[in-house]
Amino acid sequence: MRIVAWNCNMALERKIEALLALDPDIAVISECAEPGRLRLRSKRDWLESDPVWVGRNPHKGLAVFTFHGYAARLAASYHPSLRYIAPVHVCGRTSCNLLAVWAQNASAGGIRKHQLGPLRRALSRYKAFLAEAPAVVAGDFNNNTIWDKPGWRINHSTKVRILEESFGLVSAYHTVRGEAHGLEREPTLYWRDRRKDGPTYHIDYVFLPSLWIEKVRDLSIGGFETWCGSGLSDHVPVVVDVEV
Repeated sequence: MRIVAWNCNMALERKIEALLALDPDIAVISECAEPGRLRLRSKRDWLESDPVWVGRNPHKGLAVFTFHGYAARLAASYHPSLRYIAPVHVCGRTSCNLLAVWAQNASAGGIRKHQLGPLRRALSRYKAFLAEAPAVVAGDFNNNTIWDKPGWRINHSTKVRILEESFGLVSAYHTVRGEAHGLEREPTLYWRDRRKDGPTYHIDYVFLPSLWIEKVRDLSIGGFETWCGSGLSDHVPVVVDVEV
């Protein structure tokens, strides 16, 4: 199973060939237009199956696309208060419960200090969903351990710990590469000016069951020139191949 997590920075219909070249089975795409608009604006019919899409802005939501015989269905437990975090049943050669994430961590200062943040609230709300089948959590978390502050409830490290201790899920990148959270050598976001030497951060993740890690056959982070230097997005994709 090949899983791709990418924030496409809108206008996916103009960038779809780059995504399809990755040959994903499951693609979690943030900042994506709703499927009807994609169909109208795309040069060809590339949707192999009905995607899952959630959001309020038809130009900019969260989507899960499936290929190669996989199918996705939004779980009945989806709650609109967590608009951009979607519990999705994935069926295919390897079925799983996918929590697709585009985390909105916009609050600042004293307000942010006391907030759980959408992902941490989702881990509580969707606890049963994540426990009832092999689970994957993937997408744009908009967070990293480098921004943790003592006592803040939104801290990235807290979510990493909950994912491992409560659900047995670990970051594929960090486990395979042997890197600690906050010390990543490969960024996924070239922020603001999209320069290779500008501000860069690692904020996109694929969390897998710890028992799957030894079955990861390949893991890659997209290169700057292909994805950002070319103007496709300010994010590069995380691509994970796992044989399960």
